[in-house]
Amino acid sequence: MELQEKKVIHDKETCTASVTAVRDALYVLNGKWKLPLIVALSEGPRRFKEIQRELGEITPKILSRELRELELNEFVERKVFSTTPVTITYELTPYSRSLDKVLEELKNWGLQHRQRIIASRRRPSGE
Repeated sequence: MELQEKKVIHDKETCTASVTAVRDALYVLNGKWKLPLIVALSEGPRRFKEIQRELGEITPKILSRELRELELNEFVERKVFSTTPVTITYELTPYSRSLDKVLEELKNWGLQHRQRIIASRRRPSGE
């Protein structure tokens, strides 16, 4: 039994639609912190300082902006508890689960890419 390759037809319309869809996704998830922030919150609700510690090099100003943008795009929910002092936590919304496959594939690709780069640096020059 012969396997047939699935051919993808790329015409101007489908190409334009694909470019638009990718641009829309990148617009929402742009920058170096959005996806790591979502991953950091995947373990459950966190307070601002906990998130900042987990991400490492992010400044409070940038973290605040990224959280606000993720909240506007319905990936993160900010919860305020009337304790003394007030407690504020951030957690992922059910909608953020729509990124699970994307994040898994991105993680796998990142691991593969890192291994490739490390392997290429180990090879003697001239090969």
